[in-house]
Amino acid sequence: MQGRRVAVLADLVVDRFVSGVAKRISREAPVLILRYEGERIAPGGGANAVANIAALGGVPLALGVVGDDPSGRELLAELEARGVATGGIRVRPGYHTPTKTRILGGAKGTIKQQIVRLDVEEHLALDAADRAHFREALAAAGADGSPSVAVLSDYGYGAVEPSFVPDLRRALPEALLLCDSRFRLAAFQGVDGATPNEEEAETLHGGPLEEGSAGAHLLARLGLAFLAVTRGSRGLSLFLPGGSAHLPVHGSAQVADVTGAGDTAIGTFALALAAGGSPLEAAALANYAGGIVVMKTGTATASAGELEAAVRSDPRPLEELRWVAS
Repeated sequence: MQGRRVAVLADLVVDRFVSGVAKRISREAPVLILRYEGERIAPGGGANAVANIAALGGVPLALGVVGDDPSGRELLAELEARGVATGGIRVRPGYHTPTKTRILGGAKGTIKQQIVRLDVEEHLALDAADRAHFREALAAAGADGSPSVAVLSDYGYGAVEPSFVPDLRRALPEALLLCDSRFRLAAFQGVDGATPNEEEAETLHGGPLEEGSAGAHLLARLGLAFLAVTRGSRGLSLFLPGGSAHLPVHGSAQVADVTGAGDTAIGTFALALAAGGSPLEAAALANYAGGIVVMKTGTATASAGELEAAVRSDPRPLEELRWVAS
């Protein structure tokens, strides 16, 4: 995976974590009073997929939009600190960078629990300059050692449009196109693969994935060559035209935090494909990576060392991997 390039066109989000120590119940209202301890940010949304690719040794080409607000500046600085080039990210004056602030509380010396989340959300309307910027960045990438995989990470904030699929095809004609869309996966016709979660996949299918026709129906409806569905404590399911594979969850079913696990999955899946892995191999590695990050608190990444250690220490998912021919 080292040095493999992956283009990521994404809705970029800031995940902010503010932590405090519980003092007492307020006399003003039935709420907990916390003594402020500190705060940190992490790349969220599509930016988390970018961060995971970088953490595994890949080279992400990040394309998206942030505001000229403190959150936007902090996100750019955080990505740069992780070795991510940010030249493909537009800074929009007056735009509020989507920011999810989680308030964490607990006793001193304990793992803090999320109490409430406050979201700053603003829908972005792309203009001609934004679209031209993305096309120029993709054209430059295509002329300088094309990424062999491109990811569309659509969180519904406006930076990612189905109309970009033909642009990606023209700029990166040999690349595999993957999509992770929170609300409108069916609109991204022309991509090669997708990584929805179980709820999203079942909504598209109109029933449980255990139905024998689920995989074939979803592949046909979405026009995909492969579909990797993350299923929480039940692991990951991969659907191909020839059949399906079901991977049990890696690690304990008692997770610490599921924040951003889907972004880890698509980042790992994309980078494994860029490194020459088959969809089945990429799905197995994405399943391992997802199992690693849900055991960490907050938005997290999996490193190459952690991924290798997981494979070596727990070969069970590979041994139990069953390919079911349709």
